[in-house]
Amino acid sequence: MRQKPANILDNPHDVGLKPSKLPLTVQYGCLGLFLLAIVVSGGFAVMEHWRRATFTLGAGLVWLSVVRLTCDSKVLSVLAVRSQKFDAIFTSVIGAFILFLSSSVDSLGS
Repeated sequence: MRQKPANILDNPHDVGLKPSKLPLTVQYGCLGLFLLAIVVSGGFAVMEHWRRATFTLGAGLVWLSVVRLTCDSKVLSVLAVRSQKFDAIFTSVIGAFILFLSSSVDSLGS
């Protein structure tokens, strides 16, 4: 019989997973680095530095895949959608694709 999550807001895909060995401050710091990458990427996009924006966004998504594997779902909140493996694979593939796009597009005017 499948166990139910302790709280209705807990991720049902994380039943049976061990808690992260990282302290909460480190986990929130890792999440903060991802959020900083998103903000910096948006800043580059506003300043019309598209290659820098896409590179930063792709690197941030690859970082999120590492964070998803090492941090608890309660810390990541809405960024923990499915199982750890699925989320990590999905964000790393999308991030790698965005990194490829940012490096493969010719820079205009230089």
